Parts: sequence; structure tokens; C-alpha cells
Amino acid sequence: MELGGGFVLCVVLLAAVAELVGRATAATYVVGDNLGWNVPSSVDEYSSWASRHVFTPGDVLTFNFVTGEHDVAEVRKAAYDECSSNDPIVLSTVGPWNTTLNSTGEHYYICTFGRHCSLGQKLAINVTAPSPTPPASPPMLPTPTPPPASSPTPMSGSPSPVPPPTQMPRSPAPTPSPTPMSGSPSSNPSPAPMPGSPGGSPSPGTPGGAPTTPGELSPPPGNSAMLPTVSATLVVLGSVALGLIM
Repeated sequence: MELGGGFVLCVVLLAAVAELVGRATAATYVVGDNLGWNVPSSVDEYSSWASRHVFTPGDVLTFNFVTGEHDVAEVRKAAYDECSSNDPIVLSTVGPWNTTLNSTGEHYYICTFGRHCSLGQKLAINVTAPSPTPPASPPMLPTPTPPPASSPTPMSGSPSPVPPPTQMPRSPAPTPSPTPMSGSPSSNPSPAPMPGSPGGSPSPGTPGGAPTTPGELSPPPGNSAMLPTVSATLVVLGSVALGLIM
């Protein structure tokens, strides 16, 4: 019993949902548009209007007419062809009138006033089942691009990585120069000025000899240059000794 009750409840819910969906997708059509439900200017006015629309179950037809001047009768095909008002399916004498198309197939409507039907105030439509709507394909999502790899951010307080030292080419060690010893003569002693030459400047060249070219060093004096000095010294010493004896 519980299974049967649940099944009935599911059927009722499905029917209610189908009705709501049908009402949401239903369309309302005003018969004749601006013309309304009146005697047309040509006999094929309403058939041309019907050819421009597709009718499905749940759609609504609205017949706009003035009460007492027109009416609407839904009839079978034979009564439609003969414009006969005998045994109508539905007859409405108050306008406007709305009717819901509940079934597929042909539906026929006429006005029963006078010769209105024979003058073209008649409508035949075909109600068809709606074509199933294919399911919408899911949208194509772009392929995510991986983010570029980023170097890890050093944490606060952690030592920063030290880059490896750059290997520099070794230069040859300079050769140490020998340090002069204290008290040892200089390796390049300056020549002492000769006595008799003023200011220590080199003496002029010997008579008859070639003059010394500026920038050239004169040769060191020989033993002959010292003889006058030695002779003068001996003369002085001899005079002193002679004075002492006398």
C-alpha cells in the first residue's frame, strides 16, 4: 500500500510539473491581429494569418469581437466547409473569447451570424506537437594555463642564500726586493766631488783636449792631476820644519 501511494503521488507531481512547463512555454495568439474577429476584406484573410504561425498544445487563441455583432463556434470539418452552425462543439456569444488548444490536429472556427462565414469569417488551424529540444552542449572551457614557477620567498629571519664566490685567476706573487742592510754601502753610491772644483761640479776638460759635451760625464782624474796638490803640501811641511830648526 505504501508503494502504491508513493507511485500515485509521483504521477501527480509529474503531471503538475508538465502542466507548469506547458503553461510557461505556451503562446497567446490574437486571431487576425489588428483585424480581430470580423468580416475580412478577402475570403483567405484568416487562412493567410494561420499560415504564419505554428500552434502547439497549450497555446491560447483570443477572438476579439463585439458582443451581439459576431460570435465564435468551434465546429467539425464538414460544418466548416458548409458554413453550418448545426451541432457546434463550442459556441461563444460574448466577446472577447479565449480558448486553449488542448489537443493536436485540425481545429475549425466560424461565425454563425448571417453570411459572415461564407464571406471569409472562418478559421482553420493545425495544432502540432512541439519538436523535442536537443540538450544544450556544455560550454567549452578554456584549458587553464599553468602559472609560471616562482622562486620560494625566504621566510622572515632565515638567512639569505649566499651566492658562490667567483673564482678569480691567480696573479703571480711579486718577487720581494732585497732590503739594504744597516751600515752597508749603497749599491749605487754617488761620486764625491773632487777637491778644487767649485760646488762639486765636474772640472773642465784638460787644455788641448776636446770640450766635454753637456750631458756626458767627464772621466775621473788620474794620478797626474793630484801631483800639484802633493807638491804644495810638501813645500808647506818643509817650510814649517825649517822654521822649527832655526
